[in-house]
Amino acid sequence: MTAPPSTARTAESEIPGYTRPETLPRANGRLSKEDLDPMVRAAGHGDARAIDDLLHVLRPVVARYCRARMGGRDLSYLSADDVAQDVCMAVLKALPDYQDRGGSFLYLVHAIAANKVADAYRAVARDRSDPVPELPERPLAGNEPESHALNLDLGARLSELVTRLAPVQQEILTLRVIVGLSAAETAETLGISPGNVRVTQHRALSKLREMAQGQDL
Repeated sequence: MTAPPSTARTAESEIPGYTRPETLPRANGRLSKEDLDPMVRAAGHGDARAIDDLLHVLRPVVARYCRARMGGRDLSYLSADDVAQDVCMAVLKALPDYQDRGGSFLYLVHAIAANKVADAYRAVARDRSDPVPELPERPLAGNEPESHALNLDLGARLSELVTRLAPVQQEILTLRVIVGLSAAETAETLGISPGNVRVTQHRALSKLREMAQGQDL
């Protein structure tokens, strides 16, 4: 049985160092290609200040993404920050070989983050000997990472509804609602147009509303 949201919040608040995704700092509008490209170029050439600046901008985005995709249960939240750190390290490792072909650096960051989250879930699925206090809400088998709800407070049933959306709809809702990216930043991250982001987000929310009404949420 899934604990009520209020109980979940109480349990999370008792975990040292745990911070809910929605309380993490946002990027403050510094994620446009025009802002990122100079930092990325300088960081790729080993500029220590540029590396620090780039990590300062990317860390909250990556942390929010990992927390949103991995959730707040014991199975996930103790490793979400580790996964976020792995993502940042992988981004730094990729910098010297990164070539700007006209796209956004966020596209690479998102690809690395999505792969790291998927790897984390596959590792947990393989290691059945690792004890956890409760089972996840859905099976971890498969190649895709478990999807999470728009907001942890909406509860387990809404989380399950979100998993019925198409993967791109889940990604857009995660990036727009939880990570806090603008439509333009989300478009750069996913390699699609801002108009496509807005239309897909609208359709995803409409679909969620229909499903929620069908279940009397």
